[in-house]
Formats: sequence, structure tokens, C-alpha cells
Amino acid sequence: MHMTDALISPAVGGVMAGVSVIAIGYSIKKLNDELNTATSFSAEKKIPMMGVMGAFVFAAQMVNFPIPGTGSSGHIIGGILLASLLGPYAALLTVVSVLIVQCLLFGDGGILALGCNIFNMGVCSCLIAYPLVYKTIVKNKLNKKFISAAAVVSAVLGLQLGALCVVAEVKSAGVVTLSFGAFTALMLPIHLAIGFAEGVITAAVLSFVYGARPEILECYGEADLTDETASLGAGNSANKKTDVSYKKPAIAFLIAAVLVCGVSFFASRMPDGLEWTLLKLGIK
Repeated sequence: MHMTDALISPAVGGVMAGVSVIAIGYSIKKLNDELNTATSFSAEKKIPMMGVMGAFVFAAQMVNFPIPGTGSSGHIIGGILLASLLGPYAALLTVVSVLIVQCLLFGDGGILALGCNIFNMGVCSCLIAYPLVYKTIVKNKLNKKFISAAAVVSAVLGLQLGALCVVAEVKSAGVVTLSFGAFTALMLPIHLAIGFAEGVITAAVLSFVYGARPEILECYGEADLTDETASLGAGNSANKKTDVSYKKPAIAFLIAAVLVCGVSFFASRMPDGLEWTLLKLGIK
């Protein structure tokens, strides 16, 4: 869903850059507050995990998976996955770092469109879909079933919101003459399929983490815990959250990032959801 500079006007790019900067500043403040709370020991150890998870998401975004029957492909954004492990504010800053590297070093998305991309792929997932959807679902019960449902629903809604923002931004720039409704009718269905695929991948990763190290989940200690989790010693989760060790999970995700980089050579070469939509509109 990376937007290029050609899709937006300087006015739209400037406004969205301002909105994204506000979101980034707010996230930095909230993360700094977290570092200064009673759980700062755990928070400080989370910082290296942000780098590792950023590498993992960067590698994962290189793998475009095909969307059957459409002639298009998609890749994960990773916002829900990051927020589930790091919290929404650290997650947004991690997504921002990934997008900046992709933009400046790999030409994926433009500098003018960077604010749009940060909002569409970072803010929509990390600061909107995660707290409003994911956490609402898992607060009822923290187990694999609820985690999986929350991952799929929040990933789908986050991507749908991001796709809708793309439509609004491109239409505001006057790049396409197609009506807002017709443009939306092309964007949302294809990104519904992509969001579902991302949700399934996110659910699989989080279910694995839950089975191996449930205490590193951001909602651990906040949601109602199952008897299974309690039997693992989660009864004092609020206290044990300060003693979380990210060393082994960080190593695991670092290894996974290297392996995913290898898989990227076999990634689908079909256009992604946004490119597919633009081709349907006759825009190259």
C-alpha cells in the first residue's frame, strides 16, 4: 500500500505529514512516560526488541503473497503484530522506522507521500485498530482463540481504514477523475483479502508466542487470563510483567527475519493491492 509522490499533491502530502508528526510526537511522549513508570525495567528491555521486530517486519514486507483469483498480491504491514508485542506507541515508532528506511534507501514510496504512508500503514493499525478492536476482543479472555480472532478482525479493519485513507488522499489531490465511490469499490475488496491474509499470519505468530512466552504479549496482565495461562504462573502477571526477558524472543525473531529474507526471492511479482487498483483505473 506504499503510495508514491505522483499520487498526491504537495498540499495533501504536507497535511498528512503534519498529522503523522503529531502522532509520532505523541507516541514518543507516551513511550517516554512508560520508561519512567514502575515498569521501566521491562520497558527499557523493550527498546532492543523494537529494533529486532523492525527487522522482522521489514523482511516480511518484502514477501508479496498472491491473492487467488485477482491477479494481485499483498504483503503484511505488521502494525497489529508489533502493537501486540510492543504496545501501540513503540509499534508506531517501529513502523515509522521501517517506512523511512524503505523510502530513503529502497525508493519504496516517496518522500512527499511519507506522511500519508505513515498514517495509512502505521497510525491506522497501531493507534486505531489495535486499541479499539484488538484489545477490546482479548480483554474478555486471553487465549489462542481470542488472540486469533482479534488479530484477524483488527488486521482487516486496520487495512480497510488505511485503504479508505488512500482513496481520500488520492481523490483530494485530484489525481483520478473516478468518483470516490467507484474508487472505494475497487480498493476495499482487494484490501479485504489482503487484510484477511495478514490477519491469519499475525494470528499464527501471536498464537505461537502465546504458547511459548505469553508474558511478552502487551495485553498480558490486562486481559482476563485463562486457567491454562494461570497454570503457567500468570496469576501475578501484573508483577511479573516487570521481569519479562526479551532475549530469547528477540533471538527467535532475528533468526526468523533472516529466514524470511531468503523466502523473499520467491515472492509474488504480481502488483500489490494499490498497484492493481491503479492499473484498473488506467493509471501507471
